[in-house]
Amino acid sequence: MRGFHVLDLALAAMFVALMAIGANIVSWAPFLQIAGVPLSMQPFFAILAGLLLGSRLGALSMTVYMLVGVAGAPIFANFKAGFGALLDPTGGFIIAFIIVAYVSGKLVEQKEKPTFRTFAIASFTGIILTYIIGTTYMYGAVNLFMGGNMSYKAAWMIMMWFAVKDIAFTIIGAIIAPRIYYAVRRSAYQHSHSTIS
Repeated sequence: MRGFHVLDLALAAMFVALMAIGANIVSWAPFLQIAGVPLSMQPFFAILAGLLLGSRLGALSMTVYMLVGVAGAPIFANFKAGFGALLDPTGGFIIAFIIVAYVSGKLVEQKEKPTFRTFAIASFTGIILTYIIGTTYMYGAVNLFMGGNMSYKAAWMIMMWFAVKDIAFTIIGAIIAPRIYYAVRRSAYQHSHSTIS
């Protein structure tokens, strides 16, 4: 099992920061809301982390993001923090990002020279997983933790509004990821002597 390069760790830290920014992008662009619920760029960044960093490092960066937020840093959506954020209806998405980054990265890693098709499949697999995990968790959280009475169909109907935005970002991610991927690989090769075991 290879160690992480200095560049790898720098990119992982960058994605932790991007997740924090993406969670609260509405703070800088107040119009990005649906029915008063702020939109997020987190699914886009979580998938991109897997595509560019690989399964292990991508999942690690998402895990660090979650742990930093649970520890008290206000980096979740609406600047929430703490373990309680994971019990919110949208808490499942925070957990899903770890799985999504890993799976997306693994799909790319299976190809020696991944093509646009590889990145597109990995990206859409990632967004589908994001919504399956996140929406199912929301359904459970509303009914179990909050004493609500939401049907599984209703949960999906609510999330479909957000899916349109995330599908658009997924397409963008699949288009730009190959260029960034190979640029990062070339840079990583040049820094191969900086490996951290």
